[in-house]
Parts: sequence; structure tokens; C-alpha cells
Amino acid sequence: MIIVEIDGLAHDVLCEAVERGVMPTVKSMMDDKTHILRKWETDLSSQTGASQAGILHGNNEDITAFRWIEKENDNQMMQCSGVTKVKILEERISDGNGLLADNGASRSNLFSGDTDNVIFTFSKITDLRKLYNGAWFSIFSNPSDFARIVVLVIEDMIHEIYSQLKHRLLNIRPRISRGIAYIPTRAGTNVFMREINTETLIGDMFVGDIDVAYSTYLGYDEIAHYSGVRDDDAWFALKGMDRQIKRLINANKYFPREYQFVIQSDHGQTNGATFKQRYGESFEDFVKSLLPIDMDIYANMSSNEDHFAEVYVPFSDKLDFLKNKNKDDEEKKLKESEVIVLASGNLAMIYLTQWKHRLTYEEINKMFPDLIREIVSNEYIGFILVRSSQKGDMAIGKYGIYYLDNDEIEGKNPLEGFGDYIVQHLKRNSSFKYTPDILVNSFYDAENDEVCAFEELVGSHGGVGGSQSEPFILYPSEWDVPDEEIVGAENIYKVLKTNLENIK
Repeated sequence: MIIVEIDGLAHDVLCEAVERGVMPTVKSMMDDKTHILRKWETDLSSQTGASQAGILHGNNEDITAFRWIEKENDNQMMQCSGVTKVKILEERISDGNGLLADNGASRSNLFSGDTDNVIFTFSKITDLRKLYNGAWFSIFSNPSDFARIVVLVIEDMIHEIYSQLKHRLLNIRPRISRGIAYIPTRAGTNVFMREINTETLIGDMFVGDIDVAYSTYLGYDEIAHYSGVRDDDAWFALKGMDRQIKRLINANKYFPREYQFVIQSDHGQTNGATFKQRYGESFEDFVKSLLPIDMDIYANMSSNEDHFAEVYVPFSDKLDFLKNKNKDDEEKKLKESEVIVLASGNLAMIYLTQWKHRLTYEEINKMFPDLIREIVSNEYIGFILVRSSQKGDMAIGKYGIYYLDNDEIEGKNPLEGFGDYIVQHLKRNSSFKYTPDILVNSFYDAENDEVCAFEELVGSHGGVGGSQSEPFILYPSEWDVPDEEIVGAENIYKVLKTNLENIK
């Protein structure tokens, strides 16, 4: 089995790409009825870390967002990025029975799925022998392949320069500043890593030793963050991705073992102007304005590192000259801060770190009487999640409260429009060990299909609202998959694991 993950591609965007003729290979897989397309729903945290933990290890417990604070560990910040952090996370979630444990291979993923056959897999990247390995470098031994990749990289950089000019001249909104540094970054993820992944998988099939390989293609997700979910740049990326799928399927005809193909995504994305663009100040500054002026606040409002930063410099967390701030200084600030605000797309977390336990709704209101009321009143906030000592978990909106434990609603339902399983997701997330004192989700404008990210990204994911929670899986028609809706990444693991065992 060869499993190709298209990072960040929502089910509805895939369907639109097929209708536009952008992905003819995927269309033929569906039209020829060799494969079945299904939509599935992510957990509350609609981002690569939570989804890949569930898909590759069958366990994403306690991954509350892209990054979170562990109060009991001196306000240590854990995140689904960075070689040391991801290694620790895999040790927490792994039981040795991951998707790739039995003669599998991991190619360009966050987690290993419990295989030692890895190339560019963050959880095991500290072993330099497994950073790229010989198969990765052998691609460059063919001069024609190397030249082709160089030409494609240059072509993509030209596309990005043209795109930046077009977005400015036509005043396409929403828009964020991309800059010169992003030009090679985009080409690196959308072309360089894409081509390397494909060549490596073809090599795996040629040798025929592995039973299952899982590989992540980053390009669409990266471009959708900066250009938009349905921008011309996004269609361009998906057209290139479709060509890779065709190459893999065609190559399989000439090798001794026949591999089945699964195409899937880990989450989607939802467009929208950011909180700062709409409100005029960042969410960090907004929260700061609601607290006593002498309180020390630390904020980290970017979660884009899981897409490209450490692809190029895997050990950048150890190289201070590549960072704007020293790692030791950051850890000191975390320990000394009284309030920590983090973002994961349109999901934000507020930790009041003077207290080592998760504060209750009543405690927060007593000590900071304006905080919850003002956050909920903001027009760009959809709802917050807090825990009451008297009534349990509560989702609070502008005009009503949903008492999750009792399934009772007071006033207007604040969770309306956020999906049929939002209560299930919130209750599960609230049970996690490191859930924040206040978890905040932005509004969702269903008419325009928009959220507002708390970070500066056009397309975003991390919370709920729109297509970010609705990825897809395209699997062989002969598979045995239950008809009920697939909810949660851990259930994708079950689908893949069960059918992999059936193939064997």
C-alpha cells in the first residue's frame, strides 16, 4: 500500500479541483470506480500534528492544538514541530503498533508510525543516518533528473513572483505580505520536496521490500496559507500534485509487486481575513487590554512552522543566529509570564499561569471579571470553552451557553454552524491534560465561508469552522469500510490498519 497525503486539502476543494479538470488522474480513479471518495472529519484540532498522530499511531490524546502549555512542567511549551518536541510527542503516543510498524516506510512526515525505515521524518530526524539516507541522495546521481527539478523550481519561483504582483495590482483580498524570502520557500515545498517524495516512493516500489509507505506532500497547504484556498496558485499546486499521483500509478505497472494506492488529506483549510486585519489589533493585544497593566504576558501567534521552516534547517531550534530570540530567553519568559496566549489557526488558547491547575469559570470571573465577558462580546469570536466547577464544561457565545455535560442550551446555541460533532469534539478536548483555562474559537461566516485566523494567514486551520475540519480519503473500491461517518483521525488509522492487514 502506498499512502499519499496531500497536506491541507479539504474534501470540497478536491471535488472542485476535479470538476475544473485540475486533477484528471484523481478524476479517473473515481470515474473508473477503482476508488471511492469519502469525506471524514478531524478532531477539534484540525492540524497536521493531531491528525498525523491519530492516523499513524492511532492516538492523538492530549494534543489539544498545534502548541500548548504544560503548567505542571514550569510552563513548558510543547508543539507539533521541532525535532526534539516531535520526538517527545511520539514517545507519548506510541504503543509500538503504529500504521507502519510492520515492514512500513515513513517519507517526509511528522511521526514515524513506529517504523525505523524513515526519510525526513521529524520524530527520528536526530539520527543523522535517517535524515535523508542514501535513497534520498541517489536521486541527484541522475543528471537529467537533477536538471528537471532545478527547472521546475525556477518555474515555480517565477509563478510566485507573478502571483505577488497580481495580488497587489488587482488588490485581491484577503491578502498578507509574502516577501522575497517566501519565493524559494514556496518552490522548496511545492516542487523540490514534492519531486523528492515521488522519486523516493518510486524507488521503494522498485525495490519492493516494503509493504506500506506513507508520504506527505506539503505544497498545497503552504500555498493556500499565503495565496488562499481556491486561488490560481492553489490550483497550480494541485495540478502538479495530480501529476505525481499519475507517475506513481504508472510506475507501479513495471515493478514486481502490485501496490494499492490511497490518496488522502489530514485536514482542510478555510479562508478569511485575519483577526488583526478585521479588528485592528492582534488577539494578543486584545487580551492584554483586558488584564491588569502590570501582568507579564507571553504570546506565540504563529503555527506555520509545521509547514516549511524546519524542512530546510531541521536543527534550527539549536542555531540561535537563525532565530530572532534565544531559546533560553524564551523558556525564561515562559516560566516568568503570568499569562500565555497561543494561536493555532482560528483557535486560540489563554493560560493564566500564576495557577498550576486549570482555572474554573468561577475562578476566572472572580479574579478577572471583564476577561470572559469581553472576549465573548467581540464580534469576531464564535465561542469559548471553559470549565465550571458547578456546571461542568461550557461553550459560551454572545447570546447563549451550551452546557456540554448536560446537553442543555441557555439562550441561542453558540455552537450552531460548527458541525454535527462539535459537542463531541469539545468534550474530548476539554478532557485533555493540557487544555487551556480559556479556549477561544473565532466566528464562522457560513455565507462567505470564512473564519478569521489569530495568526497572519489567508487560509488557516487549527480550530473549527468551514472546510478545515473536512479532509478526504480516496481508497480502493474493494476495501471493507463501514458506511457510517468517519469522525476523528484515530478512525482513519483503523480503516487503513484493518485493510492493510486484509491485503496481507
